[in-house]
Amino acid sequence: MARVSVTPAAEALLHTLQAQHGPLVFHQSGGCCDGSTPMCYPRREFRIGSRDVYLGSIADTPFYIGSEQFEYWKHTHLTIDVVPGRGAGFSVETPEGLRFLTRSRLYSDQEWATLEAAGDPPRGEQV
Repeated sequence: MARVSVTPAAEALLHTLQAQHGPLVFHQSGGCCDGSTPMCYPRREFRIGSRDVYLGSIADTPFYIGSEQFEYWKHTHLTIDVVPGRGAGFSVETPEGLRFLTRSRLYSDQEWATLEAAGDPPRGEQV
């Protein structure tokens, strides 16, 4: 069961950005500078920490979340979308006049039971 998904619009933007920047990586933190904005970086320019939680891959892009933020959001499915506007200055979509946005919904009881049975997602570098 996927913990993260992507809208068609965000997937199309990711393909455009991959053509420009090569392989990418997402990181969702809860930090002070980027708030809870999903940040997209060239994979070679972002170091995954040993405590970062790997949620899966969207459009061939690995998606990680900070461990503390995961504890807050582990009961929610994340969907990465894109909207007009300027987001965080370090994320690769910023020059496009667009920003990635995380939408979330609570898992159903059945979904949560499936995830609990599977155990915690892996931490640290996966790709």
